[in-house]
Amino acid sequence: MTETHEPRQPALIVVTGRPGAGKTTLAHALARAMRCPLVSRDEIKEGLVRTAGDIGPPEAELTSRATDTFFDVLALLLSRGATVVAEAAFQHKVWSPRLEPMRELATIRLVVCELDPELALARRVARSLADPEWPRFHPEPTRSAAGYDPPRLQVPTLRVDTSNGYRPSFETIVEFAHGRSSGTM
Repeated sequence: MTETHEPRQPALIVVTGRPGAGKTTLAHALARAMRCPLVSRDEIKEGLVRTAGDIGPPEAELTSRATDTFFDVLALLLSRGATVVAEAAFQHKVWSPRLEPMRELATIRLVVCELDPELALARRVARSLADPEWPRFHPEPTRSAAGYDPPRLQVPTLRVDTSNGYRPSFETIVEFAHGRSSGTM
């Protein structure tokens, strides 16, 4: 007799934090550990900038197109049953209305990378100095991100201190992403 399994709803693991918080590094490692795709809003924007060349659309238009593309890709993958890690500097007011409808497609778990705003700013400045092309893709690397307001959804949430490694540990973050630990609401 063949055993049948009910299809489960895919998971959407949202990795967020202020610019410079280490969310992209964590999201890439988490997607590898979970063996699922990563959708990064900044990487989509970088692809749009690369295509547009030096005389591309204004920054606001690029950001809007990147965000629309980001959510289109998430909706496509989730509607096809793929679990996804999504990474962006989700601001509550701007992003929560776009994340909320994803609850119909997936079980959402939120990982919020946290650190001192000054350390985040120092990381962004260092990144812009180390990569001469960085400002082309990410204008204003020295702008303060002190006003970051993470999404507040009624979903399991894990706060991760990224000041020096990960607290809790990476293994704990993976367990949370897999739904094996609850985090907080």
